[in-house]
Amino acid sequence: MTIHKELERQGTWCFRWRSYLPLLLLPILLIALKDSEYLERVFGEASESFWEIFCLLLSFTGLFIRCLAIGCTPKGTSGRNTNRQIAKVLNITGMYSIVRHPLYLGNFIIFLGMILFVQVWWLVLIAVLAFWLYYERIIFAEESFLQEKYGVLFLKWAEKTPVFLPKFRNWQKPALHFSFKNVLKREYTAFFLITTYFPVIDFIADVFGEGKVEFVIGWELLFIIGLTVYLTLRTLKKKSKILCVEGR
Repeated sequence: MTIHKELERQGTWCFRWRSYLPLLLLPILLIALKDSEYLERVFGEASESFWEIFCLLLSFTGLFIRCLAIGCTPKGTSGRNTNRQIAKVLNITGMYSIVRHPLYLGNFIIFLGMILFVQVWWLVLIAVLAFWLYYERIIFAEESFLQEKYGVLFLKWAEKTPVFLPKFRNWQKPALHFSFKNVLKREYTAFFLITTYFPVIDFIADVFGEGKVEFVIGWELLFIIGLTVYLTLRTLKKKSKILCVEGR
């Protein structure tokens, strides 16, 4: 098997299981939590609070990038499908005019905020490397699929549009108007993941690092908001047509 075919095969496999493979980092994360809260030990509680807010905002920035992309995409593109690649049209405007994979860029920034939150340098190194190797193969398989389906159109777009680092001067107005309903319908899970991760990791870090059980009102409130939003939007999506948008 050629290297090209092997990378495509690996990427297809990673694409199918992309929702679960990050869980392989969980044991490493738990080990790292024993050395977490470095800033509090060295610089005090105020510096740690500032860092925690920064990491949370960083992850929400990643979610915002995803929302900008999802809000202007048509049905049958940029989905959460896992069985096979789907692209009924080639998105080349809006966020896709400045970077070829805005959703993966958003995922990376979300992920980076989560990993930085732990305050363990070697965890950041391992996690970023794992993310790169993982998504490199997914991107390879996805672009092979798009090239085969759209040919010259894909090649022309890929030639001028960066893979991962945005080129803002390439911006083109989205072909479709921004749909907030589409964002609510498709991104409530990512919102819940962020609002759950930070409170839970903060709680576990206190237990592992300092041997104490402590509930922080701010983190508890964030989790309650996230859970409420998740249950509400999931119910609306499954039980009604309130979030349905024609062609989205």
